[in-house]
Amino acid sequence: MITVFYDDKCSLCSREIRFYKKIAPKDLFSWVGIASSSKELNHENIKIVDALMYLHVKDCKGNVYIGVDAFKLIWSKLSYFKYLNYIISLPVIYQLAGFFYNKFAKYRFNKLEHCKIAFKNGE
Repeated sequence: MITVFYDDKCSLCSREIRFYKKIAPKDLFSWVGIASSSKELNHENIKIVDALMYLHVKDCKGNVYIGVDAFKLIWSKLSYFKYLNYIISLPVIYQLAGFFYNKFAKYRFNKLEHCKIAFKNGE
Protein backbone atom coordinates (compact mmCIF):
# COMPACT_ATOMS: atom_id res chain seq x y z
CA MET A 1 0.00 0.00 0.00
CA ILE A 2 1.15 3.55 -0.81
CA THR A 3 0.73 6.02 2.05
CA VAL A 4 0.00 9.65 1.18
CA PHE A 5 0.57 12.19 3.95
CA TYR A 6 -1.35 15.37 3.11
CA ASP A 7 -2.42 18.58 4.85
CA ASP A 8 -6.10 17.96 5.54
CA LYS A 9 -6.55 21.48 6.96
CA CYS A 10 -5.61 23.00 3.60
CA SER A 11 -8.70 23.33 1.40
CA LEU A 12 -6.68 23.10 -1.83
CA CYS A 13 -4.81 19.99 -0.67
CA SER A 14 -8.00 18.33 0.58
CA ARG A 15 -9.81 19.02 -2.71
CA GLU A 16 -7.00 17.51 -4.72
CA ILE A 17 -6.82 14.41 -2.51
CA ARG A 18 -10.61 13.95 -2.71
CA PHE A 19 -10.28 13.94 -6.49
CA TYR A 20 -7.47 11.37 -6.37
CA LYS A 21 -9.51 9.20 -3.99
CA LYS A 22 -12.38 9.16 -6.49
CA ILE A 23 -10.23 8.00 -9.40
CA ALA A 24 -7.64 5.85 -7.60
CA PRO A 25 -7.79 2.05 -7.66
CA LYS A 26 -9.27 0.70 -4.44
CA ASP A 27 -6.89 -0.59 -1.76
CA LEU A 28 -3.81 0.95 -3.38
CA PHE A 29 -3.49 4.14 -1.33
CA SER A 30 -3.77 4.96 2.34
CA TRP A 31 -4.67 8.65 2.70
CA VAL A 32 -3.40 10.16 5.96
CA GLY A 33 -4.51 13.66 6.92
CA ILE A 34 -1.57 14.90 8.95
CA ALA A 35 -3.31 17.78 10.71
CA SER A 36 -5.80 15.31 12.16
CA SER A 37 -3.36 12.49 12.85
CA SER A 38 0.36 13.07 13.26
CA LYS A 39 0.97 9.67 14.91
CA GLU A 40 1.96 8.04 11.60
CA LEU A 41 4.32 10.93 10.81
CA ASN A 42 6.10 10.36 14.11
CA HIS A 43 6.37 6.65 13.28
CA GLU A 44 8.02 7.55 9.94
CA ASN A 45 10.31 10.17 11.57
CA ILE A 46 8.82 12.94 9.42
CA LYS A 47 8.52 16.35 11.07
CA ILE A 48 5.03 17.80 10.84
CA VAL A 49 6.44 21.11 9.56
CA ASP A 50 8.11 19.29 6.67
CA ALA A 51 4.94 17.36 5.89
CA LEU A 52 2.86 20.56 5.99
CA MET A 53 5.29 22.24 3.62
CA TYR A 54 5.68 19.41 1.08
CA LEU A 55 3.60 16.41 0.12
CA HIS A 56 5.14 13.16 1.44
CA VAL A 57 4.38 9.69 0.08
CA LYS A 58 5.69 6.32 1.27
CA ASP A 59 5.75 3.45 -1.22
CA CYS A 60 5.20 -0.26 -0.56
CA LYS A 61 8.91 -0.77 0.13
CA GLY A 62 9.09 1.99 2.73
CA ASN A 63 10.80 4.59 0.52
CA VAL A 64 9.61 8.15 1.16
CA TYR A 65 9.10 10.59 -1.73
CA ILE A 66 8.74 14.33 -1.24
CA GLY A 67 7.28 17.12 -3.35
CA VAL A 68 7.24 16.54 -7.10
CA ASP A 69 8.56 13.00 -6.59
CA ALA A 70 5.60 12.29 -4.32
CA PHE A 71 3.18 13.50 -6.99
CA LYS A 72 4.99 11.44 -9.62
CA LEU A 73 4.48 8.29 -7.55
CA ILE A 74 0.77 9.01 -7.11
CA TRP A 75 0.31 9.89 -10.78
CA SER A 76 2.13 6.76 -11.92
CA LYS A 77 -0.70 4.71 -10.36
CA LEU A 78 -3.60 6.75 -11.81
CA SER A 79 -4.82 5.91 -15.31
CA TYR A 80 -4.89 9.27 -17.04
CA PHE A 81 -2.15 10.80 -14.94
CA LYS A 82 0.45 8.31 -16.18
CA TYR A 83 0.96 10.64 -19.15
CA LEU A 84 1.51 13.62 -16.88
CA ASN A 85 3.96 11.51 -14.88
CA TYR A 86 5.88 10.78 -18.09
CA ILE A 87 5.97 14.47 -19.08
CA ILE A 88 7.06 15.59 -15.60
CA SER A 89 9.86 12.99 -15.73
CA LEU A 90 11.53 14.71 -18.69
CA PRO A 91 14.73 16.34 -17.37
CA VAL A 92 14.04 20.04 -18.03
CA ILE A 93 10.33 19.72 -17.19
CA TYR A 94 11.22 17.87 -13.96
CA GLN A 95 13.58 20.66 -12.87
CA LEU A 96 11.02 23.36 -13.68
CA ALA A 97 8.23 21.46 -11.93
CA GLY A 98 10.42 21.08 -8.83
CA PHE A 99 11.30 24.77 -8.84
CA PHE A 100 7.69 25.93 -9.20
CA TYR A 101 6.35 23.34 -6.75
CA ASN A 102 8.84 24.47 -4.08
CA LYS A 103 7.94 28.14 -4.64
CA PHE A 104 4.21 27.40 -4.43
CA ALA A 105 4.61 25.11 -1.40
CA LYS A 106 6.45 27.81 0.55
CA TYR A 107 3.89 30.44 -0.48
CA ARG A 108 0.98 28.19 0.60
CA PHE A 109 2.73 27.28 3.87
CA ASN A 110 3.31 30.95 4.75
CA LYS A 111 -0.36 31.81 4.11
CA LEU A 112 -1.93 29.13 6.33
CA GLU A 113 -2.27 29.85 10.02
CA HIS A 114 -1.90 26.22 11.17
CA CYS A 115 1.38 25.97 9.24
CA LYS A 116 2.71 29.14 10.86
CA ILE A 117 1.77 27.82 14.30
CA ALA A 118 3.52 24.48 13.64
CA PHE A 119 6.62 26.33 12.45
CA LYS A 120 6.58 28.61 15.50
CA ASN A 121 6.26 25.61 17.81
CA GLY A 122 9.16 23.85 16.05
CA GLU A 123 7.09 20.77 15.27
